[in-house]
Amino acid sequence: MTSSKRRTKCSRTPAEERLLIEAAQHDHAQFAKIYDEYFETVYAYVAFRVSTRDEAEDVAADVFHKALNNLARFKWTGAPFASWLFRIAANTIVDRAKRAAREVSIDPKQSEPSINSAQQTDLETTERKAQLFRLVDNLPPDQQRVIALRFAEEMSISDIAGELGRTEGAVKQLQFRAVENLRKMMMAQDTTTKINE
Repeated sequence: MTSSKRRTKCSRTPAEERLLIEAAQHDHAQFAKIYDEYFETVYAYVAFRVSTRDEAEDVAADVFHKALNNLARFKWTGAPFASWLFRIAANTIVDRAKRAAREVSIDPKQSEPSINSAQQTDLETTERKAQLFRLVDNLPPDQQRVIALRFAEEMSISDIAGELGRTEGAVKQLQFRAVENLRKMMMAQDTTTKINE
């Protein structure tokens, strides 16, 4: 099944999406439409990144709870609204992983909790993904949109081209520029982190 067939929801145009968000910002009762529109996409994103169905349901619920609480602060940039929800999801997954790592049982002979290497690797991978989603916000809107559609919603280049009304070559170029910009930003952050350590 192609991603365009799988995506039964979140198919609004950017203008329609913006109207939906603005309506919910003025009247929280309208948030139910956002929930209906984006739940399947957010749940699929989360389910792919956590280990159990119960955890996916909990994280998805947290994402929409946080989105409702922070909707007034959402600023329209032209990027898909789903990318904001994905960033909330990534941060929620990282927070849960950190909390789980702190709750690891402590050996009475040790002063620190013991975290095995697999747990540490999972935590680092999750933190890196969340960092990447935060950096996507610094991209130009057209690059944000391509990254969200390509990697978060897992659409093909041809499906993205059709949705954006651009050629496949133009979408590939936007994706290339976005990935290069993200790589540079991550390298700059890594350098800053090392300097501050």
